[in-house]
Amino acid sequence: MNLALFDLDHTLLPLDSDHEWGQFLSRTGAVDPDEFRKHNNEWYAQYEAGTLDPVKYLEFAFSTLARFPRAQLDTWHAQFLREVVQPVVLPVALALVKKHQEAGDLVAIVTATNSFVTAPIARLFDVEHLVAAHPVLNADGSLTGQLANGHSYGAGKIVQTEAWLAGMQKTLGDFERSYFYSDSQNDIPLMSLVTDPVATNPNAKLKAHALAHAWPILNLFEAHLQ
Repeated sequence: MNLALFDLDHTLLPLDSDHEWGQFLSRTGAVDPDEFRKHNNEWYAQYEAGTLDPVKYLEFAFSTLARFPRAQLDTWHAQFLREVVQPVVLPVALALVKKHQEAGDLVAIVTATNSFVTAPIARLFDVEHLVAAHPVLNADGSLTGQLANGHSYGAGKIVQTEAWLAGMQKTLGDFERSYFYSDSQNDIPLMSLVTDPVATNPNAKLKAHALAHAWPILNLFEAHLQ
């Protein structure tokens, strides 16, 4: 068995699900549109620049969700999937994941976006394992606003991936080949640990790093490997 890890946003999806979820909440009037959009755009700019404080961001995201009953959140998320996510899930991305699944690989999505937003998206890709930040839940499933585990941003993806594998009594070194597909320079720490890093739809910083280290570059939405 080999290991295949996938980033989600701008890797399997041609958008950032976390940012789009915030925009969706603004459009629906669930939050003050101007104020929330301002904060959402600031956080996203920090993410792209590699300067994000992931714990502060997750506390902001979870505290926003904690204002609402779980049933309301689930209704909004189902609408978000229908209107925003499902229309951009492309066959080429589904086929890449399925290729690894059919090869018998252990497949996981490893994302900096929290599990409330991404767990239903992982199910769209038929991926059982999701490595992400999780919110603390009340008995009724509503969010407390607190972070249950560590973040999975940058080097945090190493910590969370190793913890997930340890739960199955495995390590990265147990796999003859380990793949990690990502678009961002933020993921270079974990990409540097696997046997087969693949710069997928890479931003400029990751593309430069990939070229310098002879990593393959996959323009997934153009469906060809350089």
